[in-house]
Amino acid sequence: MTRKPETASEPPHLTRRLYRRLEGSPAGIIWSRGSEMELMHRAMGFAALGFLTLVPLLILVAAADPASGQGFARWLGQGLGVSSSSEAEIQDLFGRPGQALQRTTAFGLAALAVFGLSFGSAVQTGYERVWELSTARWHTMWRHVVWLAVLVLYLVVFVNTPVANQPAVVATFGALGDVLSTFLFFWWSQRMLLGGRIRWRPLLPGAVAITLGLIGLRVFSRLVFSPLIASNAVTYGPFGTVLVIQSWLVGVGFVVYGGAVVGRLWHERRTHRRLRRAGVPGA
Repeated sequence: MTRKPETASEPPHLTRRLYRRLEGSPAGIIWSRGSEMELMHRAMGFAALGFLTLVPLLILVAAADPASGQGFARWLGQGLGVSSSSEAEIQDLFGRPGQALQRTTAFGLAALAVFGLSFGSAVQTGYERVWELSTARWHTMWRHVVWLAVLVLYLVVFVNTPVANQPAVVATFGALGDVLSTFLFFWWSQRMLLGGRIRWRPLLPGAVAITLGLIGLRVFSRLVFSPLIASNAVTYGPFGTVLVIQSWLVGVGFVVYGGAVVGRLWHERRTHRRLRRAGVPGA
């Protein structure tokens, strides 16, 4: 039997071994599962629906809340972790919060409700793809309403937690409160949107991964997005600020879905190791 010669397009033996090792590594498995669920496309959909839903909704909440005198720009600036100069550019883009309630129409509120439900549905579908579950039935739509309401409450608490320009003790407790509330929200979000089909314990690693990813994204935003807002505002005007905010929302979506993928992989590996130690055949 004649051995088929290797063509130029076939990788050498060493390259194939390296590829198999990378493919079987945790990073390779995460990459493969992310590609299967179209992680980047879902992150971009998250950014689009998030911009259509959260931005107008939080502007209205900021306008209705007397305690948040600086309005939505301060909220978004804290979420991005940007400097005061970049926050001023955001303020110029979205205007003053007092004007929001005066210019809001019934049609605008109805459209906001539709986009809000679609946003919750998109996040639910992403988590269902992560855990390979079937699509939930239509009568579970009330979960999207509850999730969106808790999301707005979480954002209100998050941006009003004192961290900057505070004594060290207050800033430390404020930062720890931010981390804890973020962890609890995304742990609950997975359970809520999945309709209780996955137990709390398997969802725990995903909540940890999402929380750590958002912390890293905030540091990245401070280093990259903050100067980009200032420079893009000079180059492209208000449209440049919108581009940066949209890019940040894509990063948030990537972390929200990617963290769930990492959490499921971590849970599966721990389960397999526990079964092997218990001597279960085929584990």
